[in-house]
Amino acid sequence: MSAWLTVVGIGDDGFAGLGRPARRALLEASVVYGGERHLAMLPARLTARRAAWPKPFDLAPLLAERRGSVCVLASGDPMLFGVGATLARQLPAGELRVLPAPSSLSLAAARLGWPLQDVATVSLVGRPLPTLNAHLHDGARVFVLSADGRTPAALAELLNARGFGATRMTVLEHLGGDRERCIDGRADQWPAGDVAGMNLIALECRATEGAPRLPLTVGLPDDAFRHDGQLTKRDVRAITLARLAPTPGELLWDVGAGSGSIGIEWMRAHPTCRAIAIEGHAERQRFIEHNRDALGVPGLQLVAGRAPDALEGLAVPDAVFIGGGVTVPGVLDACWARLRDGGRLVANAVTLQGEAALAAWREQHGGTLTRIALADAQPLGGFDTWRQALPVTLLEVTKLASSTNGTSSTSGPSSRNTAPGTNGTNDTNGASSRSAISSISTSSADSPSHP
Repeated sequence: MSAWLTVVGIGDDGFAGLGRPARRALLEASVVYGGERHLAMLPARLTARRAAWPKPFDLAPLLAERRGSVCVLASGDPMLFGVGATLARQLPAGELRVLPAPSSLSLAAARLGWPLQDVATVSLVGRPLPTLNAHLHDGARVFVLSADGRTPAALAELLNARGFGATRMTVLEHLGGDRERCIDGRADQWPAGDVAGMNLIALECRATEGAPRLPLTVGLPDDAFRHDGQLTKRDVRAITLARLAPTPGELLWDVGAGSGSIGIEWMRAHPTCRAIAIEGHAERQRFIEHNRDALGVPGLQLVAGRAPDALEGLAVPDAVFIGGGVTVPGVLDACWARLRDGGRLVANAVTLQGEAALAAWREQHGGTLTRIALADAQPLGGFDTWRQALPVTLLEVTKLASSTNGTSSTSGPSSRNTAPGTNGTNDTNGASSRSAISSISTSSADSPSHP
């Protein structure tokens, strides 16, 4: 089937700024879809029927026009945070033609002299403001696509609260049009009030004294999280995330999430990583909500409940971490049964009962057990000595594809977990806070042979 749908990128300069192929497509179209602002840019001589997007947004009326010659108007480059990308997920490539105009990012980079490949981009159109927090690093340059005219003032308030009040803000209104305007200032001196609804914000991030420093590596400082002690501590968290091995687009279940630290750091590994935190304790649910926003991953999904019951109906995970509840009957079984083939399960424990449950699992299904022992140098009289934290036992197992007899070649689809316990305890809460000098040792037990 030939392309029946043409997506035309249009700038603030309107119809006059379009190239010849885009003008021809609009002149030959039987219907043109777009926002009211874009449709108002079309000249009267166009005979096509004009159709504004329904509210709430819905592609169904457009897709029902499949037999005609249809155009869609979109801002700038339709494939950059635009409707073109949405349509490309719905239609075969042969049915869709895209004619982009310069994006607002390209125009902003040209105005400011910033190499576009060196600038991070954050869209706040339909996304929470805390999404920006993951990109706040001293010296970073960021382009922010505004939701509306109130976004710059709200963004300045956020930057001040996060210790980035010295950040240089440049608001670019109506890029590429006759009303183009540039507004400069510092976040801590930004006036309240609105600007033009069509705007892009350029940030040159500058941290003030005391601003949190959040590295890109896993293992954020423990004080980056709000918690009540139920926290997978920094060094153990780094080792655990290395075993979970996040890759782009994957989904993690963080079972018995506590403060949400594992799921949050999983999502910080890549913008497309997703996580679901399952937590039954009401106060810890509030900690998770605070931490996900503060650390720039407001998209982390929180499920209020206890495993295994709370797992019903959740999307199939690519990896599962069990930080609390390994001794609860049915938790390991349910997580393993729902894990996709090729997925990873990692579980941590510090209690004898939790360790026994993980050892029993390994005996039946294989995998690797690792004991993590940490020690801090702490004062003893006029000297220093090593203070041992509780050792953490880590189980790591990969679920391989089922064979013809219905069992996995190395790992079964279910387990037996008979050790008593409660789902409300995070079994990794044994490592004490780190000091400048630490001792770390690990030992592993390989999976046993199975006939």
